[in-house]
Amino acid sequence: MDLAPNERVAIDFLEDGLAHVRLTRADKMNALDPQMFERIIEAGHALHDRKGLRAVVLSGEGKAFCAGLDLSNFARNPDPDEPDLTVRTHGNANRAQQVAMQWRKLPVPVIAAVHGVCFGGGLQIASGADIRVVAPDTRMAIMELKWGLVPDMGGYALWRGLVRDDVLRELVYTNREFSGAEAQALGLATHVEDNPLDRAMAIARLITGKNPHAIRAAKRLAAKMPEADTDTLLMEESREQHGIIRSKNQVEAVMAEMERRKPAFQEV
Repeated sequence: MDLAPNERVAIDFLEDGLAHVRLTRADKMNALDPQMFERIIEAGHALHDRKGLRAVVLSGEGKAFCAGLDLSNFARNPDPDEPDLTVRTHGNANRAQQVAMQWRKLPVPVIAAVHGVCFGGGLQIASGADIRVVAPDTRMAIMELKWGLVPDMGGYALWRGLVRDDVLRELVYTNREFSGAEAQALGLATHVEDNPLDRAMAIARLITGKNPHAIRAAKRLAAKMPEADTDTLLMEESREQHGIIRSKNQVEAVMAEMERRKPAFQEV
């Protein structure tokens, strides 16, 4: 499935299996309206089964990564055919949750490049990435309580293991704003960089140079860490390694390192 041209999201397919997903509603600071939800999910579908995909960079055009929910949503009348929020429309998630959770569900690493403003749903989308590179002056907040709501785009599932419990409670209860520089100490940024997109691309290109089968296996293992018990994780490590060791791509990784050349991997 390819993503049809639209005014909300674009995908650039670059060299070595790298995809750059751009939120392109710059005039509205990439705020989330119903069309934005649909286009982001379509982008996830377009990427999920794409042959040769090795890594994804996610960024926002214009002055913001994503300003969160478009406030016009509060004034609109719900579509009569719109499913109840408790209906699971995308596996274990509803539509809004899938917008953020799908980045964790992708089989390859996702690196978010965050700048400008990253509020509410935008922060939950960024939290779905494996790695977040954030500009130090980015304005960030878990914003939902400002509007009498709770975070409901997968935030609680995504922040588990990232943010200390009492810190998360304070950020949610007060919706206080914090900077990208502070986000790293809070657990919501991996790196703080003046040019987050350049750093995100550099990380992605390091990843695309690794054995794609091993990278996907490593992401599967990381996804199981929060809930699997020790015995299960030990067995999962062994199963993944059994499927990789002495495979063509694993041998190629060794040979390329020894010969100091770019590896020529077989695509997944």
